[in-house]
Amino acid sequence: MKTFATHSAEETTALGRRLAAELKPGTVVLLRGDLGAGKTTLVKGIAEGFHAAQADDVTSPTFTLIHEYRGPAVTLYHIDLYRIDTQRELDTLALDDLMTPHSILLIEWGEKFERFVRERDVEIVIEHKGGDERLVKIG
Repeated sequence: MKTFATHSAEETTALGRRLAAELKPGTVVLLRGDLGAGKTTLVKGIAEGFHAAQADDVTSPTFTLIHEYRGPAVTLYHIDLYRIDTQRELDTLALDDLMTPHSILLIEWGEKFERFVRERDVEIVIEHKGGDERLVKIG
């Protein structure tokens, strides 16, 4: 497990850009952290790292549930399961259809469903340490 400390939103975004170099298409990433921990901020950097979107264009998919960002080498799906409570609701999202050799799924609140805990390739835990400080653990 790798651990990083960030002290601003800009540093968290920059960490996401660096992390993009380590992620491979076909990967499922579980993003864990409380509300406001910085999960979407990290995704901003990942999207920039893959040339799929500018940081300012990446927003939380809390209400839309899934945002798609297409880059030249990979399509990122930023998924927020905070408002999804049952397997039936999850099934309506058809996430299996998004899992391709040319996509990366970045799933917030995926730990609500045992399947994603088992199937994830990478888990990123973000802890809010106060102010703009975050502790990011990647494993």
